[in-house]
Amino acid sequence: MAERVDGKDLVPISELLSYRLSRTSSALSRSAALRYRREFDVSLGEWRAIALIAADPTLTLNRLARRAGLDKAQMSRVVARLTERELVSRTAGSGRTSQLALTERGTAVYRGLIAAANERDRTFLGALSDDEAAVLLKALDRLAELALEVERREREESDLT
Repeated sequence: MAERVDGKDLVPISELLSYRLSRTSSALSRSAALRYRREFDVSLGEWRAIALIAADPTLTLNRLARRAGLDKAQMSRVVARLTERELVSRTAGSGRTSQLALTERGTAVYRGLIAAANERDRTFLGALSDDEAAVLLKALDRLAELALEVERREREESDLT
């Protein structure tokens, strides 16, 4: 193992917080994707789009892509599939934008998906005591806030070079 200047051992990748969070997140996402595909015939990206549209009926494609963490082209393909399957409708908005909304069928699928997601959430949080769950959720909020700040600083640094 490599050593730091102060002589202490460096932490191997398997012990890095970001790596552990990423692996956990990936495992959570993969199991969710399998269940949502089996039960509702939607991909994880489609599920996220459906859930985000249900939560905010004022979303345009650009805002949806930003909230989902996808680029506009990826989200455009997701929305096109959902529109083809009559789960999402698009209505012309101002300029070149279009308003996204769940159809009646999309709303029914969303209700099943959100119930399954809530069940999964209870299962995972149920593995922890109430105190552990509270500490985890608070820690995740703090880490997310810090991660956004570090990302902002890294972007600024990148813009300077």
